[in-house]
Amino acid sequence: MTPRSIKTAAAVLIAPIAAIGIYMGINQMTGNFHEVIAGELYRSAQPGDMVIDKAARQYGIKTIINLRNERRGAWYAEEKASAEENGVTLIDFPLSSARFVPVEESERLAEIMRTAEKPILIHCEHGANRTGLASAIYVGAVAKRSELFSELQLSPYYGHIPIPGIGRYAMYQSWDEFEETIGF
Repeated sequence: MTPRSIKTAAAVLIAPIAAIGIYMGINQMTGNFHEVIAGELYRSAQPGDMVIDKAARQYGIKTIINLRNERRGAWYAEEKASAEENGVTLIDFPLSSARFVPVEESERLAEIMRTAEKPILIHCEHGANRTGLASAIYVGAVAKRSELFSELQLSPYYGHIPIPGIGRYAMYQSWDEFEETIGF
């Protein structure tokens, strides 16, 4: 191989990875807000008061499910106050993004999402890992959509990297176990 062909091959390999990284970074900086199922489910990173105001007005959000298990500080006080101001119910369902979520806990989350007033906004800190798992559970167990649509909720598109040893693979493992239990 010539030095030029090596450089070309490296560029071909690196360019898509760089593009994905740039997309994921921009997505995180802009709040990672996405419509999963119109009128039913939305997902985001930690929403500030402006995001909650807009989500309540534009999408009619009735329930927010907070998946963060971190110590509650100013972020939580802001979220709670904004939810109250907008007549939105705030439900806390703390999960660790680093730990496997047992099927029974995933089933409890599915039941909460099944019975919560819709539309629902679910979030964690970055909107990628815990939110990805909750979105996959909703899409598969509550909305009864396809396995592919469910699994796409845990993808790099939303900032989740489902590769062992990189990122928060426990969320993908939790989905895989839950998916096998509910069956597709």
